[in-house]
This record gives sequence, C-alpha cells and structure tokens, in this order.
Amino acid sequence: MASRTTASAGDLVPADALNSEGAEPLLEHTTEDPFLDWFRHCTPYIHAHRGRTFVIAFGGEALNDARLPELVHDIALLHGLGIRLVLVHGARPQIERRLAERGIAFQYVNGLRVTDNAALACVKEATGAARVEIEALLSFGLANSPMAGVRIPVASGNFVFARPIGVLNGTDYQHTGAVRRIDAVSLAQRLDQGAVALIPPIGYSPTGEVFNLTAADVARAVAIALEADKLIFLVEGEGLQDRRPTTTQPEPATQARRIRSHLLGAEVAALLAEDKAIGEDLGQALRAGAEACAHGIARVHLVGRNDPSALLRELFTRDGAGTLMTGEPYERLRAAQSTDIPGIRKLLEPMERAGILVPRSAEELELVIDRFQVTELDGAIIACASLIGFPQAGIGELACVAVHPAYRAQGRGDRLLAHMEAQARAQALERLFVLTTQTAHWFRERGFLPGSVEDLPEERRRQYNEARNSQVYIKCLQTQR
Repeated sequence: MASRTTASAGDLVPADALNSEGAEPLLEHTTEDPFLDWFRHCTPYIHAHRGRTFVIAFGGEALNDARLPELVHDIALLHGLGIRLVLVHGARPQIERRLAERGIAFQYVNGLRVTDNAALACVKEATGAARVEIEALLSFGLANSPMAGVRIPVASGNFVFARPIGVLNGTDYQHTGAVRRIDAVSLAQRLDQGAVALIPPIGYSPTGEVFNLTAADVARAVAIALEADKLIFLVEGEGLQDRRPTTTQPEPATQARRIRSHLLGAEVAALLAEDKAIGEDLGQALRAGAEACAHGIARVHLVGRNDPSALLRELFTRDGAGTLMTGEPYERLRAAQSTDIPGIRKLLEPMERAGILVPRSAEELELVIDRFQVTELDGAIIACASLIGFPQAGIGELACVAVHPAYRAQGRGDRLLAHMEAQARAQALERLFVLTTQTAHWFRERGFLPGSVEDLPEERRRQYNEARNSQVYIKCLQTQR
C-alpha cells in the first residue's frame, strides 16, 4: 500500500463534488443552535461593513407596502452596525395617484415622464409626503418595537443639482431633468455626524428651478460622488432572473429560473438588448449600476424588495440573495498561491474526514502548490484541481478535483475541467487521466474513456494504491488551432 506522502492526489480526491447537489454553507456548523451559527458567520461582514458608505435606492412602491416598517427596521439595524447610509426613494405611484385624482393626463416617453407644470406640482407634493413618512418611521421608538431605544437623525436637503433634459427626439420633457452634480461635501458632513441621509428624486438648478428625476439616476450620482462602497437597488419583483443554462445538460422548460448571482457592468448593454422581458424600472437600475461600476463603484447590488429577508442576506451572507454587479470578475479561476492553502484544506477536509481522501498537511500541500488551480469567490476558495504532468509519456493526471457542496450543479465543474485541459495542452500533454472510485459517470459524460493501470506512466503505476481499486479513465486532448 502506498504511503500518504507518495499516494497520488488524484487517487485521493475523487470528483464526486463536481455534479452532486448540495446546499451547505461555506463555513461549517459548530453548534447545534442555527441562530448562533448564523450570527457567528455574520461576524466577518459586520466588521467589514462598519464605517462603510452604502447608498440604498427603492421605488415608491415600497412606500405603499404594508411591510415598509420592516424595511425601516432593517435600515435602523444597518445604521446601528455603524454603516453610513444614504436612502434614495422614488415616488412614481404617489405622483400618478395625485395626477389621477386631479384628472391630469400624464405621458411617458422612453420610460421618462414628461413633467409639465401641473405634474410638477404633484411631484413636489408626493416627494414631500414620502419624505415625511419615512422620517416618521425612522423616528419610531416604542419600547416594544424593533426601534426601541433607537435614535436616528435624518438629514434631507438640496444635495442634488439638476439640469433639464430638454427636447429629445422631438419630445419636450419640460421639468424632467438629469443630475448635474451632487453636493458631496455637505452630504458627507451629515453622514459624519451620524445621520441617515434621505434624498428624494428631485433636483434643483442654480436659477431656483425644480426638476423631476429618476431615483436610479440620483442613486448612481450620489454613490459616485461619495465614492460609496456599495450601491444597492431594491427592485420590484424577484430581481434579475438568470436565463442562462447552468449545466451542459438542457434545462427543463418547467424549471424555475434562479436569480442571477453575478453580472459584469460591461455585460449590461448586451443583456438589455437580448432580454426584452426586463422591465423599465429594472432596466434603469441595471443601466445606473453599470455606469456606477464604470466610475469606480466596486459593488452594485440588485435585490428583490418583495423578499423581506433579502437585504440582510445580501449583505451578511457570502451567497447573498440578489445580483451582484461589479466592474471586474467577482469569481476568478487562477493559479493557486501559498496563501490559498488554508482555503484548499478547508475544501478537502470534509472528504478527508469521510475517508474519501487521504489527509494532507499544509506542509505537504506547500510542496505541490504550483500544480493547483483554484476558483476564488469573494476571497473564499470554492473549487480546486491539480495537474500532475508526466511529459515523457505525454500524459497528465487530473488530481484533487473538488467543488464545495454549496456551489455544485452550477457549471463550475465543467469550467474547472476545461481550464485544466487547457493547462495540460499548454504543457504539450496529449492525454489526461483520472483515478476515481465514485464519479466515473461524470468523467465518461465529458469524454473520458475507461483505461487500466497498465495505461498509466511507469512512475504512477508504482504509486498506485491497489487497496483503493480506483478506476482509470483517460481522455485524448485534441490540439486547439
């Protein structure tokens, strides 16, 4: 029987993790109390968010929702955790209701309201009433409520300077405007004093005019001006659905679509052009988020407002509850470094405890770390694989293939395999083999054919652990031109 130090990593780590289902959290449970585990796992995010600036935008629909107090309670919690908050609210339903009550016709062109004098009066009334309602909820402090003992100063004012949109394609938008600049200095002073800033979707000009703006445009401009750490859109409905296939197998027509977990800002234009089912409000948030990313905002979040737990799950769990938009890839497949060894060990340890793998110490991994490729998600190692080359035989061993249970069945195994095959081709290897005890079917579906121990290079045959009786599968690598 081969010793632990000479046994092949491929023989030790079968690829069971590549295609099985799982929903385990990235951190293991340490107690029998789910709340205690959850609370402890939130700790890194509590520390990371303290002192950061978040801009949160939501539509006027939230103000008509009976669950608005719950949203305000979450905002109070974020404020209590030391997060600097700017709230940007919309008022479209409130404006439309006032227009309808007065029998005033209103017109939208390309998703923007044409704001005449009568409509502007309704805009002023609706936004003023919304501000008062939100301020009242943030001032609520009864002893038997979640707001007990909370003191949240609210700052609102003329932080937004605007200009008229003017005439576009023959349409005069009159008092509908666009953000010209943000008084970031005054706004930052209010945040430094511990206030929550509350900004309506209106702006002012140096000549004293008032303009009707979109909440998405205001939130984008505020986030950029403050160099905010996060821009968060609470969107109507479930959020941005993922319409892409998640595996190599066709997706059943009846399968419910999932929320798209990540999106690059540069992908937004193509997405909006391809997916005509995206509504105007969500489209505005996507466009504003993409522009924010292009101007240096590291993270933009789109979270479905109808899920009362979504905001907190998005901010205090690794997987979140909505769509994260970034300027750079949030998930990277890259060469491993010595600093990744703790993450690789945490990924492999559950299989070692189950007896699937022969345990490897950090020192042993350190000696072969240059063979590893890892998938990094928000600083965590969620997948890894190792390539051991036998160049004289023109063959390589795909070893230590593992994907964390919480991230399986999402195509990561296929991407990892394709990446490792490319690595093998770069080393001028013509074939790739794996040794597995439990996942032969996964490799067979991806072009690996049954082999035998005699097909292995001589050095590998000497190390083969007969007691494990691992199956050999081999794939020929076609040279890409």
